[in-house]
Amino acid sequence: MADKQEDGIKLHLDESGLALGLPHPAHPQDQVHEVPYRPVVFRDDDLPTALERSAAWLREAQGWLGEPLDVLAVHLDYDDREGAPYYEVKLLCNEEDLAGAPIAARSRANDVARS
Repeated sequence: MADKQEDGIKLHLDESGLALGLPHPAHPQDQVHEVPYRPVVFRDDDLPTALERSAAWLREAQGWLGEPLDVLAVHLDYDDREGAPYYEVKLLCNEEDLAGAPIAARSRANDVARS
């Protein structure tokens, strides 16, 4: 676990720079990638299933964040290698949102307002 301080806001991050409370995609074939724009990837042989899982994760992450998650782009790709899930849906997400910066900023604003 790493703590990072930006503009007086302390973020509680894991070793990959994501907020400790950020929901992770539930399916073992799905993952949050590395920086700079943090693609969150959902893989499946069935496109509607991959899209449904991405939508479910997005709803859960927005509930955790307390505001709409900044998704910069949605990318659809395929992988025709033997044994690999065919479809790959990527949500390209704002790194600060995945680190929980809006949560930390609201917490700091509340602390300041109470002072």
